[in-house]
Amino acid sequence: MKIWLAAASIVAAGALIALGQNTGIPQDLSQPAGEAWQCPMDHDVRANKPGVCSRCGMKLVAGIPAPVEFPVDFAVLPRPLRPGQPAQLRFAIRDPENSRPVSHFEVVHEKLFHLFVISQDLEFFVHDHPEFQPDGTFRYQTQFPRSGLFRVLTDFYPEGATPQLVAKTVIVPGAPQHTPVLARDYSTKAAENLHVSLTTQPAQPIAGTKTMLFFHLEPADGLEKLLGAWGHMLAGSDDLIDMIHTHPFLADGGPEMQFNVYFPRPRTYRVWVQFQRQGVVNTASFDVPVKDLE
Repeated sequence: MKIWLAAASIVAAGALIALGQNTGIPQDLSQPAGEAWQCPMDHDVRANKPGVCSRCGMKLVAGIPAPVEFPVDFAVLPRPLRPGQPAQLRFAIRDPENSRPVSHFEVVHEKLFHLFVISQDLEFFVHDHPEFQPDGTFRYQTQFPRSGLFRVLTDFYPEGATPQLVAKTVIVPGAPQHTPVLARDYSTKAAENLHVSLTTQPAQPIAGTKTMLFFHLEPADGLEKLLGAWGHMLAGSDDLIDMIHTHPFLADGGPEMQFNVYFPRPRTYRVWVQFQRQGVVNTASFDVPVKDLE
């Protein structure tokens, strides 16, 4: 699934979610009902009959509606926030047509709501799932480990609409964090029970063009799907303006996985990947410099 958010607009488009600039890649965003069955996340996956997406496992739909952004009411309690203390995040999604609360959502990768929390210094990363409440809100219990700015990314799919990615900001009072200075880091990472290696094609990624990211996992035995996918990726620019959430383009349960990404701007991106082996979730990160087209 591709979604670009620029200012207050949202545009759905194919196999990733990007928060920031539109890459300018044309996409066919809707399909007349009955003409073809299409994946709402990976729009290039089509069929002439009902089924599921061969890439992400989502149910194919006949006719994808035009993308419209759904407002999210966001609250954090208690106030003031304090580092290391319990905090509750609350999310209420509203219909853009009438502002009424939305209470019906599609399941995406086994969950109704995916949440990412990232600190400004890029040292804190969480991928988790708020719980739906009887009052129609989603709630999530957490702790912010230190003061400063945090980006909160919400990923959900209202019934009858298109998948959504909405970003919010939380500031915990105290000393500010600083935007990190990142350098290229493709070194092999030792995760919980995996070693993860990265190569890219091209070797020097170019903004606005396709970058293929190839991950090699060792040991190769015991790999399992995590939330219905062989892997999960979140890439964030060093200034936290651009966010890309995507899943493998090619994966078969073996040690080699390929993700395809269009980095929208010439920045350095921190790429977090998650894989599951023998019931254990492994998280590793790499820093990928992206250059402008010369």
